[in-house]
Amino acid sequence: MPPDPSPRRRRGSLAHGAGLQAEAMARAALEAQGWTILAERARTPAGELDLIAEREGLLAFVEVKARPSLYEAAFALQPRQKARLLAAAEAWLAENPGHGAQGMRFDVVLVAADGAIRRIADAFRLE
Repeated sequence: MPPDPSPRRRRGSLAHGAGLQAEAMARAALEAQGWTILAERARTPAGELDLIAEREGLLAFVEVKARPSLYEAAFALQPRQKARLLAAAEAWLAENPGHGAQGMRFDVVLVAADGAIRRIADAFRLE
């Protein structure tokens, strides 16, 4: 029988599962609004992008934040992570040209523990 995982490992496993569930909820919400999901958890040399979606030529790099409340989720994206997302988007675009003919933006989808979802379109821009 394998050893009982540490409390820290259990918390990490629960957080990972909650993150995957939040990403699935965000994907479903975007698809319901007519977005085509181009990639999920896209890995680049600069980092990972949760979702990449396109609708009518507009490309959206979507970061999903799951927290106990929408309020807490709204403050979960820090400047360092924004910089990583910008670099990851640039790397993805270099490998996947031809998307975003009508522009691109960075959206954040907030997911609360009670299932509430809120999308912040164009949440941040290149400085």
